[in-house]
Amino acid sequence: MRSEVLTNLIKGYQLIASNSQNYQHILALVFAVKEINENSQILPNMSLGFYILNSYYVARMTYKATLNLLSTPQRFVPNFRCDSRSNLIAVIGGLVSETSANVATIAANYKFPQLTYGSFSSVQDDKTLFSSLYQMVPNEEHQYRGVVRLLHHFRWTWIGLFAVDDDNGDRFLQSVVPMLAQNGICYSYIFRTAKRTYMEELIDIVIRQLEKYQLLMDEKTNACFVYGENPSLQVLRMMLFYATFLALPLVDKVWIITSQWDFHSVSIQRLWDIQIFHGALSFTVHSEQPPGFKTFTDSIKPSWAKRDGFIQNFWEQAFSCSLKISNGNVESKKISTGKEKLESLPRTFFEMSMTGHSYNIYNAVYAVAHVLHAAYISASKHRRSVERGRVSFRYAQPWQLHCFLKNILFNNSAGESVYFDKNGELIAGFDVINWITFPNGSFVRVKVGRLDPQAPLGNELTINDDQIVWHRSFNQVLPISVCNDNCYPGYSRKKKEGKKFCCYDCAPCPEGMISNQKDMDTCFKCPEDQYPNKDQKQCIPRVKSYLSYQEPLGFTFTMFVITFSLITAFILGTFWKHQDTPIVKANNRTLTYILLISLLLCFLCSLLFIGQPGKVTCLLRQMAFGIVFSMSLSTVLAKTITVVLAFMATKPGSGMRKWLGKRLANSVVLSGSFSQASICIVWLITSPPFPATDTHSVNGEIILQCNEGSPFMFYCVLSYMGFLATVSFTVAFFARKLPDSFNEAKFITFSMLIFCSVWLSFVPTYLSSKGKYMVAVEIFSILSSSAGLLGSIFFPKCYIIILRPEFNDKEHIKRRE
Repeated sequence: MRSEVLTNLIKGYQLIASNSQNYQHILALVFAVKEINENSQILPNMSLGFYILNSYYVARMTYKATLNLLSTPQRFVPNFRCDSRSNLIAVIGGLVSETSANVATIAANYKFPQLTYGSFSSVQDDKTLFSSLYQMVPNEEHQYRGVVRLLHHFRWTWIGLFAVDDDNGDRFLQSVVPMLAQNGICYSYIFRTAKRTYMEELIDIVIRQLEKYQLLMDEKTNACFVYGENPSLQVLRMMLFYATFLALPLVDKVWIITSQWDFHSVSIQRLWDIQIFHGALSFTVHSEQPPGFKTFTDSIKPSWAKRDGFIQNFWEQAFSCSLKISNGNVESKKISTGKEKLESLPRTFFEMSMTGHSYNIYNAVYAVAHVLHAAYISASKHRRSVERGRVSFRYAQPWQLHCFLKNILFNNSAGESVYFDKNGELIAGFDVINWITFPNGSFVRVKVGRLDPQAPLGNELTINDDQIVWHRSFNQVLPISVCNDNCYPGYSRKKKEGKKFCCYDCAPCPEGMISNQKDMDTCFKCPEDQYPNKDQKQCIPRVKSYLSYQEPLGFTFTMFVITFSLITAFILGTFWKHQDTPIVKANNRTLTYILLISLLLCFLCSLLFIGQPGKVTCLLRQMAFGIVFSMSLSTVLAKTITVVLAFMATKPGSGMRKWLGKRLANSVVLSGSFSQASICIVWLITSPPFPATDTHSVNGEIILQCNEGSPFMFYCVLSYMGFLATVSFTVAFFARKLPDSFNEAKFITFSMLIFCSVWLSFVPTYLSSKGKYMVAVEIFSILSSSAGLLGSIFFPKCYIIILRPEFNDKEHIKRRE
């Protein structure tokens, strides 16, 4: 059997008689101790006991209660104990951080472990001052970051801040305000809620709070982040409740609350309407329901009053009745029947399921039990003291438990793992709870999300939006809480002078830039292969643009090239067939053939400009065009010089006869062509053309083109052709009136006039065109100038050869002369 000797004593704090929910905390403590004492696997031959003392949320009472633990029971002599049956092992408490801190200042001196089941400010978490403190709730900073993630999730950037008006509230604001600013969130106001005080001062405090009620009327601020512990939140609730009696407008907000929040009412609040908090969101420490707890609470009866010093006060307040054992005036109250059921009470007064704080107490008791068990196992291996056949755990001291607490890891009866980090803080997550209230004063907690502080950055918060129920004033539409309307895609935010950064104007994106999300700080450019749409909301893939064979313009040019090439080939064949006739022999047949072949190549080189540019075509197109055209112009110049020299050689005593012949003509053709070829070779060596893309000239298109590499060399090629054309035109112009039946000078003059006109107009037109139209201008210039040479020089001769062969007869020529 177990020993009835109380070898260990767990002491707990925090009972406010007027707050019924604290009674569940007591029940959680009793239930955990009962389970442990009935479990033979934990602390065999030992029993846990406990004291419950009240701090009344007042520092001097907290210190007195703590020192009372260090005294002999019933005799307040601090640091003097003569009761060997009561061995103080650990303290569980308190509910609010101020109480925990006050207890910790004494606990640290005596080094007995303190497990706080309520909140504890992270700024207060100084391990040099609170070295014996262990938190059954995770660090508050995790909740703050969770709220920031929640605000980001719903795009709420203009919120109200509620903080209790004490040191904890100051520390909260010092921590949260910079965190909000760093994450692009602003506060429209800070409302300091009053801390708990004595009842006679409460009315004055509520009236002073109502003087700031106008702050809550900001229609743009629909989300409010509330920080405070249960006593101060009761004051906030009172202020909102009394505002209705003063005909003040109702406040319809989304209340975002930390884990300290609950709707637990004192006696006078049990019938108060809680509809104002409908749809609130809170972060609560993740908890499970221990099996058997509901059965345990169902077994509670007023007959426990003889051994439960708290049930009478609770039962009389809960059911507005009087227990028969009461020594007070019971005439004004009905007598309890003893058949009242806790489950019939409003949930604001008592919840049958274990709440978060009660669950923390439950885990704290188990943590102490497991630590004692581990210490017992460790001590039994080294040292035992046998007294009357039983093992006495004589040498267990509170300070010895710290090394076990720091490394504790166990699973409670609900299947949850319990363990601390290196700072003595419980490693656990938070549940996001949506509070759904009803007109009859009841409420339901609905789990709508999860906050896991150990998750990768950015994935800590998960929210199920479809499960959230908003306040009825929002008609189940996601509330908006921003300083001004969103800047929609196509616009960017522009700061308002003198306002917070969350308040801004919307400016249209500059040309060529977009914004594809709401409230973007700046617009951005599209990738090179995309361009903005008309509304500048998204990027659209650019269309590749080049002069292709399939489009009408490219197809037309191709037909012209084929036609002119066939005509040139036909003329060449005709001249070859009639090569012995006078009109073909005149002006050097070889030059005629060279000119026709070069014109044929000029027509064909236009095809290099059609189709998608490639590395080879970019290298060849301008080079081929320049060399072939220079050969044509050099041949025309050679023919013109031949005509002039022929007439000059007919004059008596002229010495020009020695210049006549093929040598001079060939020299002119070769020198003219070689000079242009030399320019092209230098161009290829220094800066050759290459395929390139142009995404700026034409909106919505990627122009596939050939970059000329060196524009200077390109214009050198054109200038050289212009020089040859000018010389040919000048020589032909002066020889145009020389008498001869087959004098080509007048035709060459006209052809050079066409050539020069085309290429003089080419330069400005080319420079003013973009994309494939630049290529089209150059192809048109090549075809038109080549066709001008072909038509002006050879069509008259073909007319004679084909249609008037009688004129192409030596006898006819002699008769004319």
